[in-house]
Amino acid sequence: MKVFINKIIPEIGFKLLNEAGIDYTVWKEKPILDRGQAIQFCKGHDAFLSVGQAGLDADFFKECKHLKVVALHSVGFDGVDIKAATENGVPVGNTPNVLNKATAETALLLMLTVARKALYLHNKIKQGEWGASQPTQDLGFDLAGKTLGIVGLGRIGTELAKIVTQSWGMKILYHNRSTNAEAEKELGAKKVSMDELLAQSDVVSVHTALTSETQGMFGMEQFKKMKSSAIFINTARGGVHKEEDLIEALSKKIIWGAGLDVTNPEPMAKDNPLLEMENAVVFPHIGSATKETRDKMSTCAVENIIAGLKGDPLPYPVNPEVRQGKQ
Repeated sequence: MKVFINKIIPEIGFKLLNEAGIDYTVWKEKPILDRGQAIQFCKGHDAFLSVGQAGLDADFFKECKHLKVVALHSVGFDGVDIKAATENGVPVGNTPNVLNKATAETALLLMLTVARKALYLHNKIKQGEWGASQPTQDLGFDLAGKTLGIVGLGRIGTELAKIVTQSWGMKILYHNRSTNAEAEKELGAKKVSMDELLAQSDVVSVHTALTSETQGMFGMEQFKKMKSSAIFINTARGGVHKEEDLIEALSKKIIWGAGLDVTNPEPMAKDNPLLEMENAVVFPHIGSATKETRDKMSTCAVENIIAGLKGDPLPYPVNPEVRQGKQ
């Protein structure tokens, strides 16, 4: 049994593969594989451990229906045609629940960095512009006691809500299709309509999956409904917000600031206006980028690989209807 891995993963993942006696091929070059290259590699292997591989569409699964398992080194699977995988009998697994705290901390970091203009002021130091300041110069604002609106109060959103309620006494509004009774009881979270959340929140943080319903859900219409003093945070997927509308909303001060850990496309172009704005902060998708979290992700991905190659149900399945890997 042989596994193709399209990027270098943390050492613990290789250790588990070695212990299981599974051979593997690792693509170590910097250029990202295109779909055609990925297909050719997968044709010579029994399983695929995918680290952000693009092009896992219907054609990919038609060409690679022999695969016993595709293990994603991520919790998100919006870039994978799960329907096509299922139709071709390929079980797909992901890494759920291991990056909740790390991503929540990233959202928190963005909130603080934007609210205090920290990155903008740091760059002023680098440019030799740290002179005598005035009492009214370069002011940010407190987060303590403010209202945080969470769009998608799932596991990550709940972790963020716990931090800010316990540390800063922030009030939590949320917008979900379902009610989060536990968060309402323990954190005092209040479920509201989207319009109410936008109108009342000092910070709006997005934690939804990217679907046909959430694609572009934050555009000018939504930004205009927010407070002019509000911050928009997105650590979910870049496709959730409309970038041109966000740039306009920031430049015209329709909203106060924005913090992004996700963009569309990724990586972002170096001349993107957001990178030069005083009131915008962009991270290069570091939500899960801690040693502990990446180790857990690699462990989950390899556990999915091992189960799939044995013909057992995946421990972390995306399409559990494909009950077992292929014998």
